[in-house]
Amino acid sequence: MVDALESYALGRWTRPSDDGVVVADANTGEPVARVSSSGLDVDRMAAYGRRVGGPALAALSFHERAGALKALAQYLNERRQAYYELSQRTGATLADSKFDIDGGIGVLLAYASRAKRELPNDVVVIDGAVEQLGRGGRFVAQHLWVARPGVAVQINAFNFPVWGMLEKLAPAFIAGVASIVKPATQTAYLAELVVRDVISSGTLPEGTLQLVCGNAAGVLDSLEESDLVAFTGSATTAEAVRTHPVIVRRSVRFTAEADSLNCSILGPDATPAEPEFALYVDQLAREMTVKAGQKCTAIRRAFVPAGLVDAVVEATSARLAEVRVGLASDPDVTMGPLVSLAQRDEVLRSLHALAGATAVAFGNPAHPELASGDPETGAFFPPVLLRCADPTQAAPHDVEAFGPVATVMGYDALEDVVALAARGRGSLVGSIVTNDRGVARRLVLGLAPFHGRILVLDRDDAGESTGHGSPLPSLVHGGPGRAGGGEELGGIRGVLHHMERVAVQASPDVLTAVTGRFVAGAAQTPSEVHPFRKFLEDLSIGETITAGPRQVTLGDIERFAELTGDTFYAHTDEAAAKENPFFGGLVAHGYLVLSYAAGLFVDPAPGPVLANYGLEGLRFVTPTFPGDEITVTLTVKQISPRDAAAYGEVCWDAVVSNQDGKPVATYDILTLVAKRPTD
Repeated sequence: MVDALESYALGRWTRPSDDGVVVADANTGEPVARVSSSGLDVDRMAAYGRRVGGPALAALSFHERAGALKALAQYLNERRQAYYELSQRTGATLADSKFDIDGGIGVLLAYASRAKRELPNDVVVIDGAVEQLGRGGRFVAQHLWVARPGVAVQINAFNFPVWGMLEKLAPAFIAGVASIVKPATQTAYLAELVVRDVISSGTLPEGTLQLVCGNAAGVLDSLEESDLVAFTGSATTAEAVRTHPVIVRRSVRFTAEADSLNCSILGPDATPAEPEFALYVDQLAREMTVKAGQKCTAIRRAFVPAGLVDAVVEATSARLAEVRVGLASDPDVTMGPLVSLAQRDEVLRSLHALAGATAVAFGNPAHPELASGDPETGAFFPPVLLRCADPTQAAPHDVEAFGPVATVMGYDALEDVVALAARGRGSLVGSIVTNDRGVARRLVLGLAPFHGRILVLDRDDAGESTGHGSPLPSLVHGGPGRAGGGEELGGIRGVLHHMERVAVQASPDVLTAVTGRFVAGAAQTPSEVHPFRKFLEDLSIGETITAGPRQVTLGDIERFAELTGDTFYAHTDEAAAKENPFFGGLVAHGYLVLSYAAGLFVDPAPGPVLANYGLEGLRFVTPTFPGDEITVTLTVKQISPRDAAAYGEVCWDAVVSNQDGKPVATYDILTLVAKRPTD
């Protein structure tokens, strides 16, 4: 008897107490592993994640969590070969395995990088500007994102046992939420191997990742209001999970990525003589055969101009004829088997449901031509291209054959194809292949309400395009309606999904203390030493310096105009400037004001301030006229150490005022400041 997979829960690996379900090699039908969660204390797993994993993550800043993810990615990257070898048993070729495994590791690296760049070295994320609630500025509000003290239960599909797991784990971990991973039974053996290495790496704090191989129903029963559930799989199962009594009663945050009848549209300009025609055919054939078509983002409906249906079918059939189906381990094979015999039967049932509305244009499921392997024991299935003469029929827009199957349908007008695409009732992704910018705009705006992501492919971007079916960690992966109505990935959006947004109403001093970021109106402490002479550790929020005044003369304005070439009439033509409704006379250049302000507050000698790398939120509030005197107040707004660097980032609040005390310009200055040297 084959070995049973173990689950990792409550800080230890646990073997099941019964024989469970035997899962087979997709290529040969040989048993691979037994899967069961019997004997696992699932009732305590969520509580363990909250009690152990959550506090461990709360003790780390976003940057520290990012560092842990990066270290984990590097650790897993060194062990990819073992994952590739085991992945073959799922039916994945080496190229398919890299899509799953390398893609998953890449998501960890992407989130680690984005968290370092876009999130503070803190545990709180500021959302938007401060809202002034009182006239005097003593009562203000700020929206914040804070960690939810719950766990994220992540239920994954069989087709991407590594990528699907890591793309959910990464944003939850950065957000500070412990994860409970439930892989699909059929490919759980690959997920278990990766989790074993995750635990062995020691890069993630204890309690932040638990694994359930088998049924996870008990985990759902123990969820609370602060928990989350992320699901990938069929729409039927998604509905069952979404309506679980505990999820409904306790308003557990739920997101799903479900069935999706994704479409690809060939523009009317893309005739066989144009490059876009070949791009369309290549993409369609590729999306049908990568992972044997077992991708939630694969093209299921191929819409082409009615006059090009024959040409598209002929060209795509020629490309599919080059596909070699067989054992995933065979180097000559370009498409391996489906994940199981049961999945092969499911695809055959779907083809039967489509038979009344479509005709087979290419492929013979009853007698697949194999380069290697036994069709009796392996879940082999050829690419099948269908043709639908009447695209108004329901079946092509309702039935998804989750395998290497796509249906070509003709359309007459752009408004017709938009309506046909919408009949999919929501999809993860749609693609448009056209070189006509007007067509692209009309189709993008028409498809946008029904899709989570839209790719516009043409001769200009084809060389760099990642393709129709490739989700990216920086972009939303999800879709409305039938696709589940949820979002995954999406850069920092995916992190914030795991957090709670709260509006805090308080005084500027309290908000400064809560957020670690200076709020206008809070107490400022004059610096006895110029703050540019202080190392990062010696600076404090609210520390300030005021410099000036300096008079701005007409000669200054004229010389600045001559030096920069900025001779806009408001700075050089008195008569025209008087006619301007905003000024009523000559005014100084805004950038002259900024330059003078810098000259007032900068300490010129070498010191801890290493570089100015930008301005944010710049606004010119009041015009500066010849003869005005400006003063600048510089306040330490935020301090962000970099863990692995000899410097950190300091954001300074800058306010330039005139002789009447009115703000002339407001902005943030971003600098890199050295840490105190260590012996």
